[in-house]
Amino acid sequence: MNTIIRKSMLSVAGLAFAGGVFAGPVAAHATTPVDAKPVAVVQADKSDAGKLIPHGVQGKQSHIDLNDEQIGNVKAIIAATKKAGLPERAAVISIATSLQESKLENLGHLGDANDHDSLGLFQQRPSSGWGTPEQITDPAYSTTAFLKGLRQVDGWKDMPLTDAAQTVQVSAYPDAYAQWEQQAADLVAKHWN
Repeated sequence: MNTIIRKSMLSVAGLAFAGGVFAGPVAAHATTPVDAKPVAVVQADKSDAGKLIPHGVQGKQSHIDLNDEQIGNVKAIIAATKKAGLPERAAVISIATSLQESKLENLGHLGDANDHDSLGLFQQRPSSGWGTPEQITDPAYSTTAFLKGLRQVDGWKDMPLTDAAQTVQVSAYPDAYAQWEQQAADLVAKHWN
């Protein structure tokens, strides 16, 4: 009996020793201070992303680098959207439309390269009743005109971007607006406030 108890005690002592060897170094490092700098954690507000792109982006996305004039036009579109009392989603649709139509450049008459008499950020046509050439090439006016058209689209807030934009613009390339949704949403997120 004595031998059995002694072997049991040695086995328990051996396990305790082995556990100490394996766990010891890990436990020792756990109390060693680490020279670390604090890290800022930025958490994206998912509700904002849901407001800006409620249906998710559709298809392959395009992106262009913008110059100061184009950023100024983004800000003008956002200001006109706010003045109209419309939400950020309306600015996303407007900016994506302008990215497709003019790459956010306030285009005048392009001579032979012109699509009929299309002008401005949204390539609106005086002959189609969008306004005079002077009005259409005013970013605030042209955005307000686009937004007026958007408001007349039943259910625009619940539509995919390309459907809402196409209903206003009546483009020969109705699906082309979708490719700018992510960049437009990023621009609204950056410049809305």
